[in-house]
Amino acid sequence: MKVLHVITGLGIGGAEQQLRLLLRHLPTRSEVVTLANPGAVALGIEADGTPVTHLGMTGNRDLGALPRLARIVRQGRYDLVHTHLYRACVYGRTAARLAGVRRVIATEHSLGETQIEGRPLSAGTRALYLASERLGTSTVAVSPSVARRLTDWGVPPDRIRIVPNGIETGRFAFDARARRLTRGVLGIPEDAYVVGGVGRLAPGKRFDRLVRAVASVPEARLLLVGEGEHRAELLRIARECGAADRILLFGACEDPPAVAPLGPTLPELLSAMDVFVSTSPDEAFGLAIVEALAAGLPVLYVACPAIDDLPPDAAPGARRIGESVPELISALRGIQGARLARLPLPEAARRYDIAHSARQLMSLYDQAVHGTPSSAK
Repeated sequence: MKVLHVITGLGIGGAEQQLRLLLRHLPTRSEVVTLANPGAVALGIEADGTPVTHLGMTGNRDLGALPRLARIVRQGRYDLVHTHLYRACVYGRTAARLAGVRRVIATEHSLGETQIEGRPLSAGTRALYLASERLGTSTVAVSPSVARRLTDWGVPPDRIRIVPNGIETGRFAFDARARRLTRGVLGIPEDAYVVGGVGRLAPGKRFDRLVRAVASVPEARLLLVGEGEHRAELLRIARECGAADRILLFGACEDPPAVAPLGPTLPELLSAMDVFVSTSPDEAFGLAIVEALAAGLPVLYVACPAIDDLPPDAAPGARRIGESVPELISALRGIQGARLARLPLPEAARRYDIAHSARQLMSLYDQAVHGTPSSAK
């Protein structure tokens, strides 16, 4: 089966990394078109052996991108087009129809309660999404929570399929040697209490609250993995709170790395942490939380459909908390007092293994192209 994946951009981000992981496990002949920003993840996809084409789209209203994309679809003679993220779904579904490809699956990675891909929801955004959604075969939601939001938006329930995000679970197993080496590289004492977080440094992630909370726990240090426009503001807050020497912003960390990394990898950084915290109040899935659980970390989170959609015993090391700074401080002190050892791999991490997600997605591909789902479970 020949499949074209269309995605809005390929900088480091959850949806972008998810596409790369899926491509590593899908038994298809795949190619990728990125509308814009062929960043680090594009290099990783190409290193894995899948070609990437940059469409060169200049903005949301670059209508000239539509015929260019339709031409790529037509010339590629693809069996199916799979789109990822809002702009790629709108343009990709339309281009596929113009090119005569009627089998189009779209994955909705980033629909939150009040935003989509970090932008506020609006009537216009919803109308355009629904108009293009009808051009596709089906829409994949990465969690039951996203499926409910799509239904509330107006997508017919019989057009929605749930295929959860996934991780390469075994790669995140705790490594005591990596913990020592990583702490040494970062200048973190072996006995330090390290609070960790992973995500784009954007206002919506509310990392400012985590910085303030860690600043109020004198024994704690913060290791924050990610990059974004809020970096300078977070550093300013750390200085204002008198905790600049305890706040480490590591930068973006592609996982898995496309080339030999110059510094610690994401699994090694997770091994260096003692507790993982997610302060984002509006998530579509919560992939970083699943990675932290696979690393055996206790997790404190404000919102995570990946966990909340499962039975309570699927992730005993994860605890939902309030989003205020005092609540964060209290939770961090409680975890510090417990001094928890590394936790065993929870059912949640096993459930969200990427190989399982790829099999589910392949079944949808077979059903769309051949009319019958594959026998893979």
